[in-house]
Amino acid sequence: MKLMNLINIPRSPGRRLMAWLGIMALVAHAATTQVSSQPGTNNNRPPQVTSPEVLESGGVTFRIYAASAQSVQLISGDMPGTGRGLAMTAGEDKVWTIALPDAKPGTYRYQFNVDGLTVLDPRNPLTSESNDNSWSLVHLPGNKFSDTLNHPHGAVSEISYFSTVLGRHRRMHVYTPPGYESSTAEYPIFYLLHGASDSDDSWTTVGRAGFILDNLLADGKIKPMIVAMPAGHTASYRWGSPFSNDFEKEFAADILPAVEKRYRVKATPENRAIAGLSMGGAQTINIAFDHPDWFRHIGVFSSGIFGINRPNPNQPGWVESHQSVLADAQLKQKIKLLWFATGDEDFLLETTRATVDMFKTHEFPVTYRETEGGHTWIKWRDYLNEFAPLLFQ
Repeated sequence: MKLMNLINIPRSPGRRLMAWLGIMALVAHAATTQVSSQPGTNNNRPPQVTSPEVLESGGVTFRIYAASAQSVQLISGDMPGTGRGLAMTAGEDKVWTIALPDAKPGTYRYQFNVDGLTVLDPRNPLTSESNDNSWSLVHLPGNKFSDTLNHPHGAVSEISYFSTVLGRHRRMHVYTPPGYESSTAEYPIFYLLHGASDSDDSWTTVGRAGFILDNLLADGKIKPMIVAMPAGHTASYRWGSPFSNDFEKEFAADILPAVEKRYRVKATPENRAIAGLSMGGAQTINIAFDHPDWFRHIGVFSSGIFGINRPNPNQPGWVESHQSVLADAQLKQKIKLLWFATGDEDFLLETTRATVDMFKTHEFPVTYRETEGGHTWIKWRDYLNEFAPLLFQ
């Protein structure tokens, strides 16, 4: 029998309202009592967790609820001081915590290792993709050039295109400057390549490329430009695997044509730039010097010609196979910028030095910045911030 049939509802409107409110309160109380007695609900809910917690005084605290875990570690690729992982401490509520009060401003990828299982931070929706997995992402403000500041911002789009070289659809990220959508102007185009084990998502997440460009533009340090960030791996990659040249073929056949057909770009050598880090730096050199009439601005971050200081006697090296372009006197006059930067703790430092020396020997106009630091995103964001203002001047 229905509840309303068990209760005599008064006919007076005021009393009727009071009666209905009483009925609803009884129903709510009954529902609450029933739910709270259910296992895994109100009485058994895990504690509320905030992670990451970026502290106003500086630093960051990470937390994860793992009731049955025996050990939990914080794993980070670039965050200084984390090494191969830092042990986290469990509280009585089974929330594992680690505080890093001295963490420096920057953007960092991280994961948790829970009893040998690598997981993302379940309380953090921000992520960054690499070639075959994802990371949680935290930004610690304090580096003005890469922070989110109060001025106009451009847009970053995910673009799908069909690769005729690979026979499948592929993705790239493209930055357009503030005002692009409402403008009819044409813009210079900058192709920005990532490194080994990363993806086309990396430059705009952990690399903060869009914010760096926005800030440079707001400060009047760069010209408005379009920046295309393609996927440099054509298959799943494992560290130490040989690099395929399929990407360089795809760049020529599919990526550059797709960008310059879809966007309003000034498709001339003087208005094209290309740069990359690590693997992307080597790809940059190959693409730029295999197509010497395409680019007048070339940047190489933490990289060079792989194997240049370890020649293989059984096959011609890069220098031997590029003799004609290295001897091209007109090209040396046309190139406006050939810019290298590498940290003094970078494992590719000697590769960079040997590559720079080779180009200088062939009388190319090389600019070389040897900085402190290693092979990390901490340096590559710096290099982009230094390199971009030199373009299209």
